[in-house]
Amino acid sequence: MIIPVDSQLAPYEVHIAPGALSRLEEALGEATRVAIIVPGPLTALADRVRERCPGRQVTLVTVAEAENAKTPAVLADCWDALAAAGLTRSDLVIGLGGGTTTDLAGFVAASWLRGVGFISIPTTVLGMVDAAVGGKTGINLTAGKNLVGAFHEPRAVICDLELLGGLPRLEIASGLAEVVKCGFISDPGILELIDSDLAGSQDTTSETFAELVGRAVTVKAAVVAADLTERTSEGESVGREALNYGHTLGHAIEAHEGFRLRHGQAISIGMAWIAEVSRRLLGLGAGIAADHSRLLRSLGLPVAYDPAAWPALRQLMSLDKKTRGLTLRLVGLAAQGRPVMLEGAAEDELAGAYAAVSGQA
Repeated sequence: MIIPVDSQLAPYEVHIAPGALSRLEEALGEATRVAIIVPGPLTALADRVRERCPGRQVTLVTVAEAENAKTPAVLADCWDALAAAGLTRSDLVIGLGGGTTTDLAGFVAASWLRGVGFISIPTTVLGMVDAAVGGKTGINLTAGKNLVGAFHEPRAVICDLELLGGLPRLEIASGLAEVVKCGFISDPGILELIDSDLAGSQDTTSETFAELVGRAVTVKAAVVAADLTERTSEGESVGREALNYGHTLGHAIEAHEGFRLRHGQAISIGMAWIAEVSRRLLGLGAGIAADHSRLLRSLGLPVAYDPAAWPALRQLMSLDKKTRGLTLRLVGLAAQGRPVMLEGAAEDELAGAYAAVSGQA
């Protein structure tokens, strides 16, 4: 399937199918030099991608795995590699790997010569349904996740479902956390599909799985096309920030863990918590709040974290990108498919909600 992202700045397409890698050559356009940024264990796959770039000078830039790639030092190494390869403004960067790799590669493309072309080829579920779509790029600092970055839309996103073969079950579940998020903030059909075919939802070769990926990308494409740079949220109205549902606490947990916990696991905990906050402060139905934990648990995801960690997590949450001044802003849920902004929530309610869900550990 092909899902258009109708951004006002640079429209592009997301190609989702087994064998979608065959679309790469067409997306390269007139580029004569290509830099493939790839984690070390995927260099054999990078050679396959190189074969899809006939007539181009291709440079492989190997980086660390997972969040270890999203550092200022690795970013500088990538710049040096592009300089050595002689990449010009008419050339492009390919990000090949999970969400951390495509985040890094996108920022390399955004910052090299003030912006060169970028193609994203995600190789994980999380990368396909979240990181690769929407133009958010960036790196982490020790102070927090994604604190340095830019909006830089890809020329194309190629989601070849065959590349997911052999992924560990927990890695698949981690990506499905973002799919579940899309179900709660927008498309209830996602939640119904998981409930009706739990096994197929976790089988990357199944039609159910392909439909889940397509539905999640469709949700994200619609949101980012309307609000690329997260500027339209006002009052209870939520633009692109809706995609951060569950992420404020989730990102804090990732930082607290030194980024050793998978993103989807942390976001799963964050969604369980914000659902409880929403039940207390926004009138979210108790059944929908409970559905968060039930559905996430059914996929093998955690919904609770260390009860004693709240003070440290609350401090980390103050660095969240949605925070304005001293006011913590959260994406809550007033009802199924109705995300709203929650600003300046009472601290005892936030702590109480955390205590309530941490009891599910």
